[in-house]
Amino acid sequence: MAGISGCAVLTRIDEPVTIAPLNRSSDMIELRTYVYIDSLQPQLAQYMASVSQGFPPVPGDACLWVEVAPGMAVHRITDIALKASQVKLTQQVVERAFGSMVIHSQDQSDVQESGRVLLSSINARAEDRDACEIEWQEIIRGMTSDHTVLINRQHRGGSMMIPGESMFILESQPAGYITYAANQAEKAANITLVDVRAVGAYGRLTLSGREADVEEAAAAAISAIQHPALC
Repeated sequence: MAGISGCAVLTRIDEPVTIAPLNRSSDMIELRTYVYIDSLQPQLAQYMASVSQGFPPVPGDACLWVEVAPGMAVHRITDIALKASQVKLTQQVVERAFGSMVIHSQDQSDVQESGRVLLSSINARAEDRDACEIEWQEIIRGMTSDHTVLINRQHRGGSMMIPGESMFILESQPAGYITYAANQAEKAANITLVDVRAVGAYGRLTLSGREADVEEAAAAAISAIQHPALC
């Protein structure tokens, strides 16, 4: 008998090869991110619609972002969440170490019910999620044209930055919380959402606008990271 990562393989010549899958316990799934958004703001909703491969959300939809480890476990929680209510799958990403999925619905109760069922399936509470840490945050005032051109030409899903505006950048870990920060920032002030990277080891938010608006949005984003919504 030979072992293959998580499977038992029978290798007798006179019998066909049989692979017996080993079922992973729900206790082995780590809840890294669990954040509920009650109402997607217009810019963030359009951003998510432009970069996701699933069903695009619209402004006002409720949304739930969940990230787990190991990465392949996200398939289980996605299946459970979709069968629990009438939610739509916005996005699913499977990485080497982590997996994330996003669901949305016009009905907040559908999103909340799917969240409740998936948490129960992995024997977890929303409070068990990993705490979010800010790795970097900064406001840069009076952006130069060279700097803004470079940012605008890089891969981004949001709007372009204008020279002379202020820019706020925020990096967090785990990555998924950055979406909630972006939504709260857009709620708080009249800013331009430039980029929101919510997958990978770190989440990154870039926004711009008038100095006073950027300062207000930055405060809202930081507060969101420190106190993310449960449901």
